[in-house]
Amino acid sequence: MEPQERTAEVAQEIAIGLWAEAQLFLESLLRPWNAYQVLIALGLFVLARLLGRILAARWDSWLRSRENWPMWRKRIGVLLRNRMGLVIFVVLSWATVFAMRELTWPSRSYLIAVAAQLSLAWLLIAMISRLIGNAFLRGLVRYTGWTWVTLSILGLTESTRTLLDSMAMSVGETRLSVWMVVQAIVIIGVLFFLARFASVSTAGRIRRNDDISPSMQVLAVKFLQILLYGAAFFIGLRAVGVDLTGLAVLSGAIGVGLGFGLQKVVSNLVSGVIILLDKSIKPGDVISLGETFGWINSLGARYVSVVTRDGKEYLIPNEDLITSQVVNWSHSDEFVRLDIFFGTSYDSDPHEVRKLAVEAAKSVPRVIGSKSPVCHVVGFGDSSVDFILRFWISDATAGLTNVRGAVFLALWDALRAANVSIPFPQREVRMLKGSNLDVSGAQIAVSED
Repeated sequence: MEPQERTAEVAQEIAIGLWAEAQLFLESLLRPWNAYQVLIALGLFVLARLLGRILAARWDSWLRSRENWPMWRKRIGVLLRNRMGLVIFVVLSWATVFAMRELTWPSRSYLIAVAAQLSLAWLLIAMISRLIGNAFLRGLVRYTGWTWVTLSILGLTESTRTLLDSMAMSVGETRLSVWMVVQAIVIIGVLFFLARFASVSTAGRIRRNDDISPSMQVLAVKFLQILLYGAAFFIGLRAVGVDLTGLAVLSGAIGVGLGFGLQKVVSNLVSGVIILLDKSIKPGDVISLGETFGWINSLGARYVSVVTRDGKEYLIPNEDLITSQVVNWSHSDEFVRLDIFFGTSYDSDPHEVRKLAVEAAKSVPRVIGSKSPVCHVVGFGDSSVDFILRFWISDATAGLTNVRGAVFLALWDALRAANVSIPFPQREVRMLKGSNLDVSGAQIAVSED
């Protein structure tokens, strides 16, 4: 007999057996005491729903008055409020089971005990699954847990496992069954949850360590995430019996594909690692790349996020930061020197102008006083004596144009107060002989005399 035919027969036998057990269970509900238990359970459920709606509003008001509670307590309170009906049903059902076991035979409370066990298990799984941040993983753990606990309480786990294991197919020498897939999803999901919890906890400690530079913090966090998630994936596959030797051939094929089809992606990934290792840029640095000027918001595996003064966020590929000329305004230190140019008339005293310019720059709050501004004569122009004023700032992230504008205004006020004029270009208009000039509607003719 072929393996596929044998598998189909086994699956059919198991399905027939499960259907027979379901029929026996439905027939047992027709017995008087079993019917009474079903009615009691339904009555308890309706009563729990009504009491849950009444108590949920009061519970919500009580929670709002707990302002000094830590956040984790408030979250537990909200979870209980959202499942108040189920909580009350668990309490009522277990109280009914204990009372009936004291007053009558244990078999006459069997179905109520099953309902109490199921409701308690569902409540615990629902509350525990809320600890998982990822919505998809949370739903997967919740519904898988509910299904498995229900089958365990009803005593159907072995039959279900045999049925799922019989539904299989062969891929080469590997036998792949539905039971193996379910195991892999559950185990890898749990391992991913543990890896995420360990990653978040460890990343928080790394970021709080002031002895580690920001770039090394990012590198350590990313390396830790890759290590934990990779280990969770391979351990999960190994736990369900998947042969990992075939992955060596697969990884080689993937490497060839990356080399030909994903050159830019791999280049950006490698460039990102190089940036983190050589610490050329780090979060918080102010950089200029082409016409983009802003500060580093975050370092990604493929790109760097740069936020400009106008609120735009540029995602610059890591490769561009390696191959292009980048101006890092805060690489080795936070001090930045700025220059502004201006000119005064030839009637002014250049020595006095230099003193006025230096004092004007010092009056601007963002200019560093310890690094004294300097002013020099740089040339004699057509209509002015040209100067350059140099000053230092330590907060380039606050902007450059605004501090230049503040120094220009302070310089303007200082020169006007000292009666130092700032010349503007003079233009002489010469009229050629025989031309007409229209001024306010009156034509003026230029004679040849």
